[in-house]
Formats: sequence, structure tokens, C-alpha cells
Amino acid sequence: MYSFLLAIFFIIYTIYTYIHRRSSHHNNKSSRKLPPGPSPYPIIGNLLEIGSDPLLSLTNLSKTYGPIMSVKLGTRTAIVISSTAAAKEVLHNNDLALSGRICPDSIRAVDHHVTSMAWIPISSQWRALRKACNTNIFSSLRLDSTQLLRHKKVGDLLEFVEKCSRNGDVLDVGRAAFTTVLNSLSNTLFSLDFAEFGSGKSLEYQELLKGMVDEAGVPNLVDAFPILSFLDPQGVRKRTADYYSKFLELLDGIIEERLRFNALKKTMKLSKEYKDVLDSFIELFQDESSELKRIDIQHLFLDLFIAGTDTSSSTLEWIMAELIHNPEKMAKAKAELEQIIGKNGKIEEHQVSNFPYLQAVVKETLRLHAPAPFLLPHTANEDVELCGFLIPKDAQILVNVWAMGRDPSIWDNPHVFTPERFLDTEIDYRGSGRDFRFIPFSAGRRTCPGLPLASRIVTFMLASLLYHFDWKLPDGLKPEDMDMSQNYGITLHKIQPLRVIPIKV
Repeated sequence: MYSFLLAIFFIIYTIYTYIHRRSSHHNNKSSRKLPPGPSPYPIIGNLLEIGSDPLLSLTNLSKTYGPIMSVKLGTRTAIVISSTAAAKEVLHNNDLALSGRICPDSIRAVDHHVTSMAWIPISSQWRALRKACNTNIFSSLRLDSTQLLRHKKVGDLLEFVEKCSRNGDVLDVGRAAFTTVLNSLSNTLFSLDFAEFGSGKSLEYQELLKGMVDEAGVPNLVDAFPILSFLDPQGVRKRTADYYSKFLELLDGIIEERLRFNALKKTMKLSKEYKDVLDSFIELFQDESSELKRIDIQHLFLDLFIAGTDTSSSTLEWIMAELIHNPEKMAKAKAELEQIIGKNGKIEEHQVSNFPYLQAVVKETLRLHAPAPFLLPHTANEDVELCGFLIPKDAQILVNVWAMGRDPSIWDNPHVFTPERFLDTEIDYRGSGRDFRFIPFSAGRRTCPGLPLASRIVTFMLASLLYHFDWKLPDGLKPEDMDMSQNYGITLHKIQPLRVIPIKV
């Protein structure tokens, strides 16, 4: 019965598409041209050419059709950007007009797309959320005031790694990094730990948050054919709703408990105070003049945990993998730390800017392994002319920073891990008005707001792990034989988790 209904749908849709295209062609003969791209098949568009590895296939297609390419993803038109000049046009020169979002159907679970700062349009609600984040979480003043919390969480990480070293245990770097980032974020926001190293609770949260990210990256039939949304044929939205609901219930419980505590504190004059990010946001949504409500704050926290834990832990895993894969680069990074800190020193978070080679290692890893290789998809709010081509209203825009990071016209030996290329250069994490070679966290209005915190915690964790430990691969595996393959979803992960044996220095 289900197959029969799908067949009927495709027949009706084919007829509709044919009539619509004929009508559009008749009424729009003088229209500007779309960017070049492969000829689409009826109904399915270019889905066959893209296949199961869109990152590699769209990168290869761009070599044929150019840095501004159009493809049909089922019924949707997508524009793929693969050069720095075109990226600047999208993210800087036409920033507002191309700042819209096309949400994957999974993001519509529990109406997350209605309140999520990452996915809602640029609006007064978006500006209020962004301002609240910048003021209460990511400002330099707030980050400086919360760095002792992160010091403690990195200290917990070092204790756990030292225990693995004493016992000769193999360490799963990504999982350990995830627990550290999770607790750093939960302490910054709520003054509490969410998990312990090696605990079932840590694994539960990792699987929960990873499940949300994975579902957002699943090739979903509904994203290519939105008319099928009511069916949810692959069950992606239903599974995502389960993940979201569980985590939102956790967040709501934390908020409710804090509200009860604050009420009790007023009546009983308790001396204990939190004065953390949660208290700031409670004051915000309790203010009748505020545009933000309690549900907005819950979904904002959900976004922060999804984006912050997944990208930061996977980035640290990629950095460690590249350094172990390239022992001479590892030696240079460790030598820099020892030269600046000394043999028995202590690393502080504020010192990370004093390690130029370590900073270069982080940047080089992000060049090769951008956390979101297509960024989050933009969409055109109106027809826009881009480099002589038409970007039609509602077209999806994919900025292929993964391909840009491997462009030989920009980078010498682009496939070789060479941190030295970032020494004595002003290239930073975010594109400026003149330099879009390196934008792993996007640029313009849609730049990742959590970048200041992510860069601090990742570099601090990295410096601490390299300074206190040497690293050995298990089972006699040699660095040159490591599996460095990647698994593409909405974010980029190692297919084989990095497992190493730490050796206390």
C-alpha cells in the first residue's frame, strides 16, 4: 500500500513539474541564468550524481562546473559555493539577503525550528537570542569569570588520563573530550556536572546528543521532496523528537529546580548563591518586557549543547589524530610548550595565545577537518545576482568550506598537514571583509556565536594533554598506518574513534 501511494505521488508530481516548468519557461524567457551544473533527471534531480557521499561528489562536480554551481536536490534548487571569492559574495557582500535558513525536516521536531537561534530567520527574536548569548555567555568578561570552572574540568580530564596511564588502559580520546566539554558547558550554564568519565551517564548523553546531530545529517527523502513531510517515511523526525524531548525534559527540570531554589532563598534568606548563566537567563525570561520566553531559553540551551559538545570534542579528536599521525609535528608542539612553560609548570587557559605553533596546529586541523563542512545551509530571502548568475529566492546555499580548505590555488600542498602555513600570518577563524580563505565557523551574521568559548576550551585541553603526556598507539599500530577516514553528516567525524595509550611525562 505504501509503495503504491509513493508511485501515485511521483506520477502526479511528474505531471505537475512538467506543467510548472513549461509555464515558468514561457513567463520567464528573459530571466538571468542559474549557475552551471549537471543536468537534472526528472523528479530526482541530481541525487544520483551526489550519491551517499555528498561532500566528495559535490566537490568533484564543482571542479567541472565551477565555484558557483547549481544542482537539484529532488525538487529543491541548491547553489554550491566552492571558492573564497564566491563565499565572500554570499557571507559578506550579500549577507542579509542570503542569511535565511532551509531547515532539515528533522529540525522541525517539537517545533525546534520556531525557537532555535541557529535556524530561525534574522529577526527581532533572533537578535534578542544572539544578544543574550553574547552578553551572558560568550563575552570576554563572562568567559574570564568562568575560566576557573573550565580549569577544574580539564583537571578532572588529566586525572582520568593519568589513571589510564597508570593502568595501561587505552583511552578513547573523543569520548574523554566529550565528557570534558559537556561538563565544562554544564558548569558554565548551570553550575553542575552532567557526567563522569567512563560512566554510563556520560555515554548516555553522548549517544543522545550525537543522535540529534546524526539525524540532522541523514539523507532524508523529505528534505528532497517536502511534500512527503506529513508521512515522515524514514522516521527521522520522530526519532529526533524523541531525542529532543528527553533533553528538553532534562533542561526543564534544571530550570524548575532553580526557580524553586530562588523562591526558597527569598523566604528563608539562604546564603548560597549561584549567579551563573542560568540565573541571568531566568531574570531575562521573567522580565515582562523581554521578548524571550522560557521555552526560547530551553531551546537555546539545547542548541548550545548540540553544537558545543559535538564540534569541540570531534575537533580535539581530529587534532590529536593528526599530531599522532605526524610525529614530527607532535614533537614541535610539545617542544614549544616545554620551552614556554618549563618542565614542571602549570598551564592556564589565558596562556593559550602564547603558543603560536599550537594555535597553528588547531587552525591547520580545522582547515582539513572543518566541523561543519558545508556550514549550516543558507537560503536566499530574495532573488540575488551573484557573480553574474541568478540565485533564485528560496534556493538552498551550501558553502563548501571543506573543498575550499583543499583548494590548490589557495593552499600549497593542500592535502598535507602543515601547521607552519599558519605561522607569521594574520589568518584567523572568521572571515573578515578582505580574507575568506579560512572560515570553518562561517562569517557574517551567521558566524557561530560559541566560537570564543570553543577556541578556548579546545586549545586549553590540547595544550594540557600534550604537556603532561606522551601518546602511543595500541596493538603495535604505526602512525603511518592510522585510519584517517571521515564520516560525513551535518558535521565531520572520524570513522574509527581515536584510541591511544597515554604515557605520563
